[in-house]
Amino acid sequence: MRIAEDRGFKIIHGIVDSLWLKKDSATRDDYERLCEEIEREMHLPISFEGLYKWIVFLTSKTNANLPVLNRYYGVFEDGKMKVRGIDLRRHDTPKMIRDCQEKMRQVLAKASNSTEFHELLPSALQVLKKYVEALKLGRVRIEDLIIEKRLSKKPREYEKQTLQAIASQHLTREGLNIYAGQTVRYLIVNSGAKIAENKALPAELTHETTTYDAERYIELLLSSAANLLTPFEYDVNILKQVIDYQE
Repeated sequence: MRIAEDRGFKIIHGIVDSLWLKKDSATRDDYERLCEEIEREMHLPISFEGLYKWIVFLTSKTNANLPVLNRYYGVFEDGKMKVRGIDLRRHDTPKMIRDCQEKMRQVLAKASNSTEFHELLPSALQVLKKYVEALKLGRVRIEDLIIEKRLSKKPREYEKQTLQAIASQHLTREGLNIYAGQTVRYLIVNSGAKIAENKALPAELTHETTTYDAERYIELLLSSAANLLTPFEYDVNILKQVIDYQE
């Protein structure tokens, strides 16, 4: 950081093994020469990953004023996207939510700079609106809503009836041997049900007539979109207003 700042570069963000820098009119050669100088002075191998057209560094989910180390997405000059720490990278995110984030990301990837990025936000929000409408109308396939969670305990050892615990207990009643560390796949069918076993159903027990909890999946989808757009002051409530969502 000291070497970069001494050469007129501004530190945008940094984590354990990476720095994001900015300098007006700097070329690829300028950045590569900086890498060479850092290697020479620090005896530390360092590579130049590329120039971004734009990049968004995300904030904490619990505190919008607090940045986090490794949650960001951006587009390089060659159009390649770099994504870290968002829902589409998580294995336990339902396919429907990953698909929505991916299509929103593809819209925003068309931007050549931050100004164009802001201009494309309404188009990205239209993608979100279509997914919300599909959920509300019951048009999303069950297999695209399945959630995967790893069990930290045996099914009967859970004091709190989490959805993965409920799903695992369904499976034990079917005679299956379910153990801690196993991955359980389930569908949310009625998150507000008074009887715990009615809240979630293992993927193995779903069928053509099984219905999903549309409101709960819409909440998850909006929360996911808010995570992507938090730096632009789009929380869940604002997103509901923007897409004209009526519960």
